[in-house]
Amino acid sequence: MVFKRRTPRTWLQVIAEGFWPRGGWNRAVYYVVHRLRRLPDPPHRIARGIAAGVFVCFTPFFGFHFFLATLLAIIMQGNIFAALMATFVGNPLTFPFWIWIANRVGHKVLTIAPESSAAMLQNDSVLSISGLFEAAGATVLGFMIFAVVFPPIGYFLSKWMWRLAMGRRRKKRLSRGNLARQQALADLAGRDGAS
Repeated sequence: MVFKRRTPRTWLQVIAEGFWPRGGWNRAVYYVVHRLRRLPDPPHRIARGIAAGVFVCFTPFFGFHFFLATLLAIIMQGNIFAALMATFVGNPLTFPFWIWIANRVGHKVLTIAPESSAAMLQNDSVLSISGLFEAAGATVLGFMIFAVVFPPIGYFLSKWMWRLAMGRRRKKRLSRGNLARQQALADLAGRDGAS
């Protein structure tokens, strides 16, 4: 095979490079940014993919976010890679933050005053079924609100940013073309003057 390694990596190497890539995290992040810049689809398809990924990351189907984002991007005719990258809005590092915010938003909408942890432990409301359902219900409501609010924001923001970035890229390419054309004309004029 042309693209296989001469000496295959061991499972330990695969796991170690999952935590710390061989080229370093800067190179890995640069690669993802480079891939995002080179997406071949028009802005509305990329924005649809991002909206699908943001929607899926606020669903409770942990472990299935990539699969659901891919499926939703296909249904919405969005960019699959953009959908997969957008699911990282809700990753294991940011999920405690999102859960806390969703709980607060849910309590605010339900007009239930969230109890402090000390008061909940004194009343044993954390350990009771009703207290658990109250906290979980408020959190689920908060996530449902996020799933409705954030995908349109992600769609319009990414579409605007993508058009801005592609406009800059096009201007840069046109200016390079104009400089090359002027250089070629100057070279041609120089040859004509010399002969």
